[in-house]
Amino acid sequence: MKSSLSVARWSAVSLAVGTLCPAFSQTTLPEVVITATRFEEPAKGAPYAVSVITADDLRASGASSVSEALARMLGVPGRLDTSGGGNYTMDLRGFGSTADRNQVVVVDGRRLKDDDLSATNLSVIPIETVERIEVLRGSGTVQYGEGATGGVIVITTKSGKGLQQQNSATVGATVGSFDTREVRTSAVLASGGFLVDVAAKDFKTNGHRQNFASTVNNLSSTLQWSGDDLRVGLSTGRQLMQSGWPGSLTAAQYAADPSQASSLINFGTAKTEYAGVFAQYLVGDWEFGWDTNSRSKVSRSRTWGIDVSAMNTNVRARHEYTTDAVSNAFTVGVDTMQWSGQDINAVLSDSQSSALYLTDDVTLSPTKTRFSVGVRTEADTKKRSSSNVRVDERPLAWHAGVNQELAPSWAVYGRVGSSYRLPTADEFTYVLSGVVLQMQTSKDFETGLRWMEGADKVEIRYYRNELTNELGFDPVVNGGNGANVNFDPSRRQGIELEVRRAMTKTLDARANVAWREAKYVAGTYAGNDVALVPRQTASFGANWRPAAGHSVDGVLTWVSSQSPTFTNQCEMPAYTTMDARYAYQTTRWELALGVKNLADAKYYTQAFRCTGGVTASIYPEAGRAFTASAQWRF
Repeated sequence: MKSSLSVARWSAVSLAVGTLCPAFSQTTLPEVVITATRFEEPAKGAPYAVSVITADDLRASGASSVSEALARMLGVPGRLDTSGGGNYTMDLRGFGSTADRNQVVVVDGRRLKDDDLSATNLSVIPIETVERIEVLRGSGTVQYGEGATGGVIVITTKSGKGLQQQNSATVGATVGSFDTREVRTSAVLASGGFLVDVAAKDFKTNGHRQNFASTVNNLSSTLQWSGDDLRVGLSTGRQLMQSGWPGSLTAAQYAADPSQASSLINFGTAKTEYAGVFAQYLVGDWEFGWDTNSRSKVSRSRTWGIDVSAMNTNVRARHEYTTDAVSNAFTVGVDTMQWSGQDINAVLSDSQSSALYLTDDVTLSPTKTRFSVGVRTEADTKKRSSSNVRVDERPLAWHAGVNQELAPSWAVYGRVGSSYRLPTADEFTYVLSGVVLQMQTSKDFETGLRWMEGADKVEIRYYRNELTNELGFDPVVNGGNGANVNFDPSRRQGIELEVRRAMTKTLDARANVAWREAKYVAGTYAGNDVALVPRQTASFGANWRPAAGHSVDGVLTWVSSQSPTFTNQCEMPAYTTMDARYAYQTTRWELALGVKNLADAKYYTQAFRCTGGVTASIYPEAGRAFTASAQWRF
């Protein structure tokens, strides 16, 4: 039976919040700071939903990648990327197969998304270099541009944060099931205001299926100088991923042996190189920032390939002033982006954009009321040499929000706005004859109730996105060959509950529960669920430190059923997984043992077809897997 949001669910969640909050202590804890708006500000007064994972959280959880951290720590559902390399596509707010094109990933100011249909590869980011991960749920279009209706994932590395570190180095190694081997190292050299850091990673695995072996190699470095009011730096990096592509299985093949492959010869490789310069400058009440990043990527498979180059620049300024009655923070920024890709058939795709955005936040001191407004205007041009179609748009996005403090630890907030997404170069050329894809737009609404004391947090929120001309691939049209289309109007809405609590000095607990409704509200699929969107998800985790140096972390995850197709003729079954990790730390050493999918559940997160009412085109997940790791700091 299809689920729907109801008053009963609101009541259940409200009861949970009411039960939890009175038990919370009134201990004064450090304030959580966020940078999702491109400048630091307290998370407590934000008129939108934002979640933070710190470097300490990452170490305690033992997450081996950014996507694993998002799933374990924040309950974000993910789907196995069919291109391999251990990558998962995360889905912040129920966009299914287009999730990656409806959210933005930014690493140290560098936007990772290409203007094609390739997935953003979070697995290539060395997890030990990450200082914090911030997840802005809901539209971040004003600050980050098109394709951010679902949200923004902002990753800041230790070098990107500009931390004043002492000279140090780490060396670590991991071995595990499926002949998994990983070696990683990092080093920091600090002298005066100068800071140099280097990180490298070499990862190999045979994978949990035939022809699913993969390797990932990373090397990154940053040189920067920091003074009292100025920080400038240069960053460079190289990433190489190679993986076999085992293909999908029929229901019968999956039941007989989920480790088999339908293809033993398909493979893919992707090599990325990047370089960037950045600067931050403080003068009086003004803070200025500048980032320019260039990136090149060469992707190849057995039958396909593309060479990509991209450059993006952001220049921004923020002015703050405070009086006894009011404080104001005004931000202005300019974004420019150039992207081009040439495939092995010499077809050239080109994309350019330039944007101006303004935000203003006013806080009234007596009432602790914060008003937030923002607007973005953008000029986008896209073209492809194999097509006479040219995308030339001038979209506008805006938001208006308010956050009202109810008590020292309590606040209620709300936000409305609009967002947009343009068709990628791949999308606007593979369409039905005579059809020109239109820009996707969304009317966005969100409200929430938040309790925060330091890192402890309880937040319940409701969101709603009304989409027009939603972009995606419809496999039914074009005589069953499929084409990229503008779907009929659709809706995303849901309730999210996030809890994070230090229960005792030695026990931390966290929970993330979500109810989603992603449906078409008109047209051919009216009333149907959007494909590959689970209706409910829940994640419960805990970190226990029974004695000095000892740590146990566990996560229980449940994902409800979902449909693999727009016609909703079959269901992908719900699944439950359990992960656990034990670690022992000394001043210099960390030794850890971990197990994923402890109960050896048989499940899959990715499928594309229904055949005779049975799910087909299945990409199985791994069974029980063990890891052992060691890390030495000196």
